[in-house]
Amino acid sequence: SLCCSFEDYKLTTEWLLNQTSHRPKIAVICGSGLGLLADGATNKQTFRYQDIPNFPVSTAPGHEGRLVFGTIEDTPCVFMQGHFHLYEGYSLCQVTFPIRIFKLMGVESVLVTNASGGICPDFKVGDIMIIKDHINLPGFAGQHPLCGPNDERFGIRFPCMSDAYSKDLRRLVLEVGSELGCSDFIREGVYCMVSGPNFETIAEARMLLILGCDSVGMSAVPEVTVAKHCGLRVLGLSLITNMVSLDYSREERVNHEEVLQISKMRAEVLQKLVTTLICRFQQQSINTN
Repeated sequence: SLCCSFEDYKLTTEWLLNQTSHRPKIAVICGSGLGLLADGATNKQTFRYQDIPNFPVSTAPGHEGRLVFGTIEDTPCVFMQGHFHLYEGYSLCQVTFPIRIFKLMGVESVLVTNASGGICPDFKVGDIMIIKDHINLPGFAGQHPLCGPNDERFGIRFPCMSDAYSKDLRRLVLEVGSELGCSDFIREGVYCMVSGPNFETIAEARMLLILGCDSVGMSAVPEVTVAKHCGLRVLGLSLITNMVSLDYSREERVNHEEVLQISKMRAEVLQKLVTTLICRFQQQSINTN
């Protein structure tokens, strides 16, 4: 975790605050093939990751590597088109670097989206799973973004994670989803993070099923953990892009192209969902503050 000092965060934040007049309240992290979640925003200003001081650069296919500032209705937002993964060789403090930048810029809520494989037998490809809770397998093994000295300026040494995913925001998704006619494919469940980059073996998938996981993916948990640590409200949405094989007699193989294909198919619905959510988010935080 020592790769990013408070000075690094501050320098990047000040650079962005000087380059843009946007002051985002909501940050959206766009997962594999979901970069077009930013399409609903107006008055956009875009920065490539490689042009932002200290920012990591994303290498995974389907991840554009751009930070897009814009507004949805009256809500100032920032979209990360492309996030970072352990399997790309980043340290976890690089993976989560943008979260702390958002915090210092004044962001209050983070919406994390990603693609994951369905483990719960009731799920179908194309389902949108509201993340209710997570299992942080790399964290169990010491691959954790908060390892190392704690910086009190961001949060406490031993943060509570039992309420990481805001109940209010999860309820909101169900409401908005039902208004938009999406209730048939909106689920709630437990997401498990693995570091990848290989897809799971059948034995691994069976283990995750026994542990109570509904879906499995290679991202999101570090960002959620760091967001919760620094006091941000978190909502996680995971698009089920494939069903993980639990059965030795079945022949199907998963590939990344298939994942991106499903993302494309659901992208429009997700964008509408996210845009409507953001409008409501703000009304809600105005009501609660």
